[in-house]
Amino acid sequence: MVSKMHTLRNLALAAALTAALPAANAGLIYPITPSTRMVGEESVYKVAETGTTTMEYVAAHYKLGLSNMIEANPKVDPIVPRKGTQLVIPQRVILPDTPHEGIVVNSAEMRLFYYRGNDVEIFPIGIGQLGKGTPISWVTKVERKKAGPTWTPTAAMRAEYAAAGDPLPAVVPAGPDNPMGLYAMYVGKLFAIHGTNADFGIGLRVSHGCVRLRNEDNEVIWHEVPVGTRVQFTNQPIKHYVDPDGSIYIEVHQPLSRTSAEFDNVDENAPFSFTDSDLAFFKTPGIDHDILERALRERSGRPVLLNPAAF
Repeated sequence: MVSKMHTLRNLALAAALTAALPAANAGLIYPITPSTRMVGEESVYKVAETGTTTMEYVAAHYKLGLSNMIEANPKVDPIVPRKGTQLVIPQRVILPDTPHEGIVVNSAEMRLFYYRGNDVEIFPIGIGQLGKGTPISWVTKVERKKAGPTWTPTAAMRAEYAAAGDPLPAVVPAGPDNPMGLYAMYVGKLFAIHGTNADFGIGLRVSHGCVRLRNEDNEVIWHEVPVGTRVQFTNQPIKHYVDPDGSIYIEVHQPLSRTSAEFDNVDENAPFSFTDSDLAFFKTPGIDHDILERALRERSGRPVLLNPAAF
């Protein structure tokens, strides 16, 4: 949804309007046990009555991506919300259905989860553009780390930028102008988790396939994660679980566009490809199917209780 709603021109405007972002020492950290499936709490942020507050500013302040904020606040201007607007801060999250080990990248919700023993740290990310996708089903590991990475654009990238009138050098040296930021973790042989030299792009499909973090988040995770750490890429736009107390939850995100037609069609939701797990979950006794259908339609990226108490 986010990729459909934003043009590069609007993103540049948002970056220009964004105030200096607050310093950060970590992602969102939550204690977990082996059986934990949902963490965090929602809150509300009121946009100031004076000055200019961008959605990107609020997203960065609360460790969220732009997509997370837009999904949770679909009727709000995604660039500059109206003064006085009450924004939902969607920090309540169902954990992806994966082992609680190492790094998990869920491309559909544009979040990175780092499992560190008895807690999980969550970071918002930017991922690959349509046709330059970030992996969506892959288990690998951190092969190496580099402080002060250089960037060597591929021949295809250089041709693309040259055609747009913005030619790239053969090698971009390390430093603040490097698109990879100041730190990089290389996963597998072809991909990296890295920072950025831009003021936007987290929660968007903007990279050439790598995982992009805000620089302050990237520096934190780069220092935390050792070489050899397990890394799993997954694509779970629908997450669900049944709590031991009987409560049934679902969290639905807009699935990633798979074609140019889906990418360009801003008036219709992209279709889901339901997994066997999804189909089995939909048959769970006690689900209110009116609420389920609304959750699948609205795709708010927020956990929804599917069996509220009847009064």
